Amino acid sequence: MVEERDLEISPSVYQWTGRTLSVLERLLKVNIKLHHEQGQIEAGDIFLFNHFARFETFIPQYLIHRHTGALCRSVAAAEFFHEGDPFSRYLLSLGAVPNDYPRLLPFLAEEVLRGRKVVVFPEGGMVKDRRVLDRAGHYSIYSRTSMERRKHHTGAAVIALAVAAVKRAVLDAEGRGDANLLEAWTRRLGLDDVVALLAVAHRITTIVPANITFYPIRASENLLKRGAELFLRGTDPRLSEELLIEGNILLSHTDMDIRLGEPVRPVDYLARWERHLLGRAVRRLASVEDAVGEVPGEDWAGRWWDRRARRATLRIRDAYMIGMYSGVTVNLSHLAALTVYRLLEAGETGVAVERFHRLLYLAVKELQGAEGVKLHRSLRNPETYGGLLEGDCAGLCEWLSIAAQAELLRREGELYLFLPALRREQEFDEIRIENPVAVYANEAAPIAATGAAVTEALGREVDFADADLARLRFDDELRSLTWDRARYDREEHQEVNRDEPATAPPEPFLWLPPGAAPGGVGVLLVHGFTAGPAEMAPLGEALGDAGYPVLGVRLKGHATSPWDLLERDWQSWLASVRRGYRILRLLVPRVVVVGFSGGGDLSLLLAAEHPEGLAGVVAVAAPLKLRDRALSLVPLVHGANWVLDAVGAGKGLKLFHVSVPENPHINYRRMPIRALYELGQLMAEVKKRVVEVTCPALVIQGDEDPTVVPDSAEGLYARLGSEVKDLMWVHSDRHGLVYRDVGGTHAAVLRFLVAQAHPVD
Repeated sequence: MVEERDLEISPSVYQWTGRTLSVLERLLKVNIKLHHEQGQIEAGDIFLFNHFARFETFIPQYLIHRHTGALCRSVAAAEFFHEGDPFSRYLLSLGAVPNDYPRLLPFLAEEVLRGRKVVVFPEGGMVKDRRVLDRAGHYSIYSRTSMERRKHHTGAAVIALAVAAVKRAVLDAEGRGDANLLEAWTRRLGLDDVVALLAVAHRITTIVPANITFYPIRASENLLKRGAELFLRGTDPRLSEELLIEGNILLSHTDMDIRLGEPVRPVDYLARWERHLLGRAVRRLASVEDAVGEVPGEDWAGRWWDRRARRATLRIRDAYMIGMYSGVTVNLSHLAALTVYRLLEAGETGVAVERFHRLLYLAVKELQGAEGVKLHRSLRNPETYGGLLEGDCAGLCEWLSIAAQAELLRREGELYLFLPALRREQEFDEIRIENPVAVYANEAAPIAATGAAVTEALGREVDFADADLARLRFDDELRSLTWDRARYDREEHQEVNRDEPATAPPEPFLWLPPGAAPGGVGVLLVHGFTAGPAEMAPLGEALGDAGYPVLGVRLKGHATSPWDLLERDWQSWLASVRRGYRILRLLVPRVVVVGFSGGGDLSLLLAAEHPEGLAGVVAVAAPLKLRDRALSLVPLVHGANWVLDAVGAGKGLKLFHVSVPENPHINYRRMPIRALYELGQLMAEVKKRVVEVTCPALVIQGDEDPTVVPDSAEGLYARLGSEVKDLMWVHSDRHGLVYRDVGGTHAAVLRFLVAQAHPVD
């Protein structure tokens, strides 16, 4: 039997455990992310977490200690505590208390009053099926002990109300000047002095509900399970299942998102008149047991408090359940699972591949506009979900693989078939392996917006037009900009970012003049190296005024931070152009692509791919060779940077080349060496593939261009495979012909457009 003297927390054990976990966090594949507001951990008293995996029971204490230095109490199953057992002593040193400890609730309430944090798992055990709503929509969970569904534990609410009652008693004693009672409470709690007691009493007690979401959930063989089977020479099915799931969480690149919700304050669940009478009821409190309700009230005030506390406890419990489950980090697997079950409910036995992908994409876009939903980063970054419509999405492929492995779904040609196991009821300890799709659907069920997003997607698919899809995909481009700017706006990026003078709007633009496009032609504008969409905006306005739909793309790595460009290759720039082309093609039957400088090279590469609907291409000041001779050293410096980074000797020898841009409000001042290397690779690719361009083409070049060797234009013109092509020279010593409309560049582009919109036979 554990006694109170055994419950002393050891700061040294806490510290070396924290150091060990920090090392393990770096070595293991689980990616722990704690989402919380500033000061939320410091202000919280009781922290509640849902329970899905065994190892997560010590993660919250570790994170709280890492952020605040606070030592935590937590409740652990009594089966882990045996007299003289080293592991038991270790758990006790970390602040764990067995759930059969006789004074469990009063003791935890006292710990809160002493300034300790308390961690509670109100589900009382692992909820492997993630089913927390019953058929009536009320919170309940399956109990392995009683083998039936039950309500969540109220222990956290009882503790919080007891703490609030004691604090009210202390404040009442302070108001009455009852020094003896204040001294008595100081002794009972083991605090240093009355000043410390009053400091605690003046703090509002808060319960912080939190949610732990794992993504993805896998059930494949892993090293942890194989090792256990080897050393234990056989494991029972329940342990085997847990090793299978948790081994994958720890060893297979799994995101563990921990979100702290809105604090629940017990005093908010008492009416004003109840709080007033509480002051009278608590005057007779002689111990925390009285506040917890373990000692029945002897007078009317005490009995009244017992009754009101019981009722308030249930209201508080319901509030923190809502807070805990509304913190689910919604991911693509949730939406896929809900979609499958919604289709099953409609009597469908399968779904067309293209339709399923579109439904998921529409659901994602619906959910992005929902208030209060916590989206997994993969649903906020278009780079990870943007390929859904084409089936080119890692999250989708992972989910399909997991569902197929569990024999829940099978692809046959252009159809996903729903297999019988999807409808079958699984045992509690088998469902994570046999039906992870149901687990995902159960986990998402408390988030009403997820079901609403799936319903809306199913409703919209019937009359969903190409123009609607174009607007959604353009919204992805705007979200991509927001994501990239935030990603490269951290402290380690600020020294370089602060040195950048660019102030021009970074957003891509889509302008749709009223009425039909002349000749059904739209224009895709592609900006140059280190610039942004603003570089093409003046031309876009001129073309829009002439009635042409215009889309100005943003190349990946541009209009954000030089650090962003440092991470990109020329293929990612070309992918940006392809995405813009697909968007515009949803709006018009034919497209002319106009690119400037490096954007001209990318436009020519796109034209070499012969996309459907391409009407022509214009390349302005597109380089095959640059004037700056110092750039000949770029491959050497880039190679040295790569080697140093590969061997862990730092980021590189020289990461950026400082330039003096012609338009400093648009272009980066610092050009990444890696990006310059990629530009060289791009020019080499264009030189090789421009012969494959067969659409009508126009090449425009300044004769005294200070950046691009003017002969580049002649090289491009000569190599073009187009039967209809033209080369226009502009007398200029500037590189930026498009932005400043040098030498009638805008008029030349417009003439080319008119020719393609109204071709002469």
